[in-house]
Amino acid sequence: MTTNSRQSILDSVRSATKADTSRYEDVPRGYIRTGTLESQDRIHLMRERLLEYDAEVVECAPPDLPHIIVRQLQHSGRHHFVAAQRVPADWLGDGVTWRIDDNLSHEEIEQCGGVVTAASAGVADSGTIVLHHGPTEGRRIISLLPDFHLCVLLASQIVETLPEYFACFPEPPRLATYISGPSATADIEMTRIKGVHGPRFLSVIIVRDDA
Repeated sequence: MTTNSRQSILDSVRSATKADTSRYEDVPRGYIRTGTLESQDRIHLMRERLLEYDAEVVECAPPDLPHIIVRQLQHSGRHHFVAAQRVPADWLGDGVTWRIDDNLSHEEIEQCGGVVTAASAGVADSGTIVLHHGPTEGRRIISLLPDFHLCVLLASQIVETLPEYFACFPEPPRLATYISGPSATADIEMTRIKGVHGPRFLSVIIVRDDA
C-alpha cells in the first residue's frame, strides 16, 4: 500500500510538471540560482541582514583581525572563551582567558561565556552563516552552549543566494549548522525569547580579504 501511494504521488508530480522527475538532474528549476550583486553589494546585504537579526557586525582588513577579535570579546563583557581546536594562534589574543576545545565536557563549555569560530560560508540574501564544523569551526556543541558567539567570516566566503552556496559545496558536509542571527523564538504566546537553542548574542567580523 505504501509503495502504491508513493508511486501515485510521483506520477501526479510528473504529470503536473510534465517532466521526468525520476532523475534529480531533470527536475525543472525556475527559481533564481545565481545572484547578480558585486562583491561590495553582497557584503552590504549580508551586513544589513545580520543587523536586522540583531547581530553585531564589524568589518576589518586581514592584518587587523587579531586586534578586532580581542576588542569585540572585551566589549562583550565576558572573560572566558572557548575556541575551536585549530583556530589560528594569532586569534587567541591577550586580555581574555581561553579554553581550546580538545573534547571539553559539557560542563567545561558551559563555564565559558562565549565561543570563537571561523565559518564555511555566508549567504547574503538571508543573512545566514554556515558552519561545517571543520577544525576552525569546531564541534557543534561549542557553538550552541555558550551565551555569546563571535564568528569570523571572510568576504570571499559570502555568496548571494542559497543555491550558490550549495554549488560551492557539491559534496555535502556530514554536518552543517545554519545561523541566521542570535538564537530566538516566539513560539510561546508570541513573546520573543532569546537563547532557547543557542547563543543569545552573535557578533560577526567580516574580514575584507576580497580587495
